Amino acid sequence: MLPDAIDPAVVRRALVIKFRHHGDVLLAAPVFRVLRALIPKVEVDALIYEDSLDMLRLNPDIATIHTIDRRTRDLPFSRKIAAERRLLTALKDRHYDLIVHLTEHPRGAVLARILKPRYAVARRYPGRRGRWWRKSFTHLYDVPARQRHTVETHLDALRRLGLMIPPEEKALRLVAGPEAWSGVDGRLTRAGLAARPFLVIHPTSRWLFKAWPATSMTALIRKLQAAGHTLVVTSGPDAAERQVIGEILAPLQPSDTLIDWSGTLTLKELAALLQRARLFIGVDSAPMHMASAMGTPVVAIFGPSGDQEWAPWQVPARVLTASTYSCRPCGFAGCGDGQLSECMGAVGVDEALQAITDLLEDTKTRACASS
Repeated sequence: MLPDAIDPAVVRRALVIKFRHHGDVLLAAPVFRVLRALIPKVEVDALIYEDSLDMLRLNPDIATIHTIDRRTRDLPFSRKIAAERRLLTALKDRHYDLIVHLTEHPRGAVLARILKPRYAVARRYPGRRGRWWRKSFTHLYDVPARQRHTVETHLDALRRLGLMIPPEEKALRLVAGPEAWSGVDGRLTRAGLAARPFLVIHPTSRWLFKAWPATSMTALIRKLQAAGHTLVVTSGPDAAERQVIGEILAPLQPSDTLIDWSGTLTLKELAALLQRARLFIGVDSAPMHMASAMGTPVVAIFGPSGDQEWAPWQVPARVLTASTYSCRPCGFAGCGDGQLSECMGAVGVDEALQAITDLLEDTKTRACASS
């Protein structure tokens, strides 16, 4: 045991803080699972942004989810203060023994100082937070220079506390819920897909510089239809994403093997649909991580974002990248932050088709088990 390892016996309640977008929050799910596995009597709460609530809602590893509505910054000052007081009161009432802060957001350090848990852990940020950050936590951890998956980086917080991570507890967990299952199964029945295998294509991300060119996706859909596959196209409700879907589908002929549900599903319904799907095809995005959480094989195209950190987690997968671009992953919002990524266009349609064909062949047993 580490000299400063925590005593699990005194940890009754823990708070995990993750201020990020949908996919990032979902990738923190194993932290809750591991805490529950290693400290069986602990209640583990979450503090996240309200718009990412569906990534953790109904998760049986989480006792209470506290949320912050980012829209409060547009409210009058008095209402902002009232919202902060309500949150702080709710957090104080839980009497946390442990805080696990998974981002660099200063609010986590402030809460560690106010709530005064026995233990508090966060990542070390040399030269960025200084003494104030260091003194806010009882434990600080470093991230190895070698790129690793984000799930493992999250779990480093628990390793720093002296907790050994069981490999079987690292899985993502996303619960669709009865309402979502009912809605999706009804849709599938009406579309004639209840007993037919289908692939989900999610061409977009909320960050459009991660998207494959629309012409490439149109060509891939044509080839998949020619090969006899039924396709369900999905996207977020954002107008920019819906416009991209329109550009992709416009050159294609209407068909009962190409169903457009873009922008019409809730996140929970999308989760249910993904679990019913034979395969997910898309880019680095929250739905890609949702497919992983639902156990669905993934073919994903990566450009400026790092596939080592964000690849599909613990599912059969094919990750496509442009190996000729030595500059990737750059982490920029497109080349030169210009919102267009040349490396995405360098991934060929036939290359993607072959990856899909190979993965379908490799996962035939899943299709048989679900039929």
